[in-house]
This record gives sequence, structure tokens and C-alpha cells, in this order.
Amino acid sequence: MVDEGSKAVAGGELGRLPAWPRKPLNNSAIAAEQAYRKRSGLPLIGDEDIEALKAGQPMSWEGGEAAPAAPAPSVPAAAAPAPPPAPAATPPAAAASATPSPAAAELMKSGFKWSKSSLAAEQARRKRNSLPPLTDSDLALLLGEAPPAAPAAAPAAAAPARPAAAVAAKPAPAMPAVSQVARTGSAVKFVGTPAVGTSKAAAAGGVSSGGRIGTEIDAKRRRLVWTGVVAFLAVWLLAFFRFFLPRTLFEPSTVFKIGYPSDFGLGVDTKFQQRYRIWVDRIPGRLFVIFAKCTHLGCTPDWKPSENKFKCPCHGSGYDSEGINFEGPAPRPMDRAHVEIAPDGQVLVDASRLYQWPKGQASHFDDPGAFLSV
Repeated sequence: MVDEGSKAVAGGELGRLPAWPRKPLNNSAIAAEQAYRKRSGLPLIGDEDIEALKAGQPMSWEGGEAAPAAPAPSVPAAAAPAPPPAPAATPPAAAASATPSPAAAELMKSGFKWSKSSLAAEQARRKRNSLPPLTDSDLALLLGEAPPAAPAAAPAAAAPARPAAAVAAKPAPAMPAVSQVARTGSAVKFVGTPAVGTSKAAAAGGVSSGGRIGTEIDAKRRRLVWTGVVAFLAVWLLAFFRFFLPRTLFEPSTVFKIGYPSDFGLGVDTKFQQRYRIWVDRIPGRLFVIFAKCTHLGCTPDWKPSENKFKCPCHGSGYDSEGINFEGPAPRPMDRAHVEIAPDGQVLVDASRLYQWPKGQASHFDDPGAFLSV
């Protein structure tokens, strides 16, 4: 074994390689040696030397000692088999099939290691671009396999005589003939098995890729879908036209009749509170209408006959029987509506015209129209 300090041999560097004679090295050992040489700044191994290492032969700069030839097994002269017949000339068809097409030759020059999946992608690309597809021979050459052999021609001359030893041997049983099934269809154009779930895989498995068309259930589904679409459009069409219609609130008229003055007795009458929001109040010599709205925050007070007063339920404001405030946060008395006698003799009320008594100012409760003299 050569030590580390004297590994320079005849124009090369042995590095970590074992000295000659050595066994053939595999690709991983050669790659490790190349990485070591690159890290150490040593010259890399050339292609010829790599082939010599794989074959178990000395490299070009090592000693010229040839590898010891393996001893040939001794065979008795009497048992030596007859020389095999000379191989027939290669048929022109087989020779032509081994020659790659121009497209395959161009792909082989790229140095790419082709697999079945990459060849399938190449076939699909050529089909999309309207290029001629690769033949079976081209595919076999790119995969590194032997091209499919052409059918052998019938021998012109009779087969040579079999040796006596072969005649004496028991003939092998003949293999049963198997009928070849021609595979056709779109799935045959791909290398390997198509992906599961695709139309190519369904065609390769003999399964129909589509169901029946025009069945009754399909017609029902279409009717259901169209019914939903029409209903959706109809609703939105109605909403579109409704947008242009006026949005009005219908409120009762503010001018109305409440009956004859003789229909009301002394005191507070609340029968028009729910309909017109008023109270009819009659005192000796006068009849007036109080608008039922608290002057604090606008709540509707309640009439308390037992206490002879109006009481606001919201904040506790109190008014006497004539609507004058006397307790709570109310700032002034409740308003009074305009009243007059209609041509037919009934009391006509106009709730849009109100008479007030502002705080600290003169009262309008004695103005004409604020009361009726009875």
C-alpha cells in the first residue's frame, strides 16, 4: 500500500483510490473520490480513467501491468459442445429500427436521462404542437432498452444438423401458443399507465367515460334549475319596480268633528284619546280641547279621575283638569286645539292649530278659537 506522502504516480495523483491491482469501483466510490479531489485542489479524474476504474483496469497514468486474466474453466475435449452456427445477417428492417429518428437523435444529444413519465410528457407536447410522435423504437432507445425486433425472415436453407449429444438429450416441452391481443385506443399513445380518474385511464380500462344522456332524471334537474332561475329573476324584477313607487304614510286628518256641544258634560271626556289624541274638557261657560302631549318630552299623559289630574307616565309631570302643570319637569301647560262650530252645528276641531301658554309669557288660552262659549 502506498502511503499518503508518495501517491504521485506518473503524471497523476492516486488520492484515496486503492493502489493497483484493485477491484472495479462503482459510481458512488468514484463520486466520493472526485469530491475529495475537488476539496483538496487535486486534478479530477478524466472520463477515460473513470471508465478504467469501472472496468477494473489500470488508469492511463498508472503502471502498464495488465489485469490478471481469469483462468478459463477446463472442459474435457470429449464433452466440448459444437460451435454455434454463424449468426445470420441482420435484416434490413432490424438495422433500420435500431437507427433513431432525427427527433430522437436530437433528444439523445441533450444528455437528459429519460424516464417513462418524461417521455409521456414529451409525447403530449409533440401532440399539442402537431409534431410527429416518437416511435416505439425511439422510445426504447431513449429509455436505454433494446428496440423491438422485427419478425425474422424464413430461413432459405435447411437448419444445420443437430449434434448427437443434443439429439440424445430430452427435448424441452413446447410452450402453449398464446394469442396476441392488439391494443388500440388513445391510452396506447402514452408511456406507462394513465393517471387514475382521467378519461385516458377510463378508456384504457374499458370503462365508459360518460353516462347516458337525455334521461328523465336529467330533464327533471333541468326543469328545477330553470324554475329557480326564473323565480330569482322575477323577485328581483318586482323589487326593481317597487323602488319607483312612492313611500307614503297615511295619517288621519287633523280636522275632524267630535259631535254637538250638548253631547259633553262637565269634566274631562277621554273617548277621542286613542283616535285623535285629544281630551274634550268642559267647565262652566266654556268647552275646549286639550292636545294630549306632555310638554316635557312628548309622552301621552293619563287621566286620573280619582285624583282629578293628568299624570305623565314617563317622568311624573302632573297637570290639573284644565291641563295646567303643577308638578314634575313639565315647563308649561299642555296645548289646546282650535275649535269652532261647523255649519251643521257640530264641534269642528283642527289639531294642526294649537294655542300655547309659554313659560313666563302671556297665555293664548283666551284667544278666539281656543274655546267655545257654552
